[in-house]
Amino acid sequence: MDHSRDNSHNKLGQMDIIFLHEFRIKILIGIYPWERQIAQTIRLDLEIALPTSSSCQTDNFKDALDYSLIIKRIKETLTQKEFSLLEALAEHIAQIILIEFKSPWVKVSVAKLNAVRDIKELGVCIERGNKVLQE
Repeated sequence: MDHSRDNSHNKLGQMDIIFLHEFRIKILIGIYPWERQIAQTIRLDLEIALPTSSSCQTDNFKDALDYSLIIKRIKETLTQKEFSLLEALAEHIAQIILIEFKSPWVKVSVAKLNAVRDIKELGVCIERGNKVLQE
C-alpha cells in the first residue's frame, strides 16, 4: 500500500518526533557561589513532537521544524538568562518549544557533566504538553 499521501497513521495515535541529542554548551548554572563564577558544561537532549506530519508526506522543508532555528533559540536564551536549577532551565526550554515552535509535546533532559566527584552526569528530564494525534 502506498502511504505517501495516506494520513491514516494519524488515526492510529502515532506521533512524529524529531530529536536533538548531546547538545553541549557551557553556562553559569547552580546555587553555590562558585557555580555563579565558573561556567559548567551541560548536555541537552530534546525530543520534540511535530505539530503536524505534513513534512513526512510532502518532503517539503517549509512543512518541517527547522532544527537550526531551535538550536539558535536555545543558545540565545542560555546566553541571556541565568538559572539556579536544572529544573527551571528544562522548564524554560520546554515552554519555548511548546509556544514558539508550536509543538504539542516535548521531552527535555538537562545534565551537568562531571559536576560532582564520582558522578559522570546528573540532571533532570521533564515532559510537557500532550501526546495527541496529529492532524
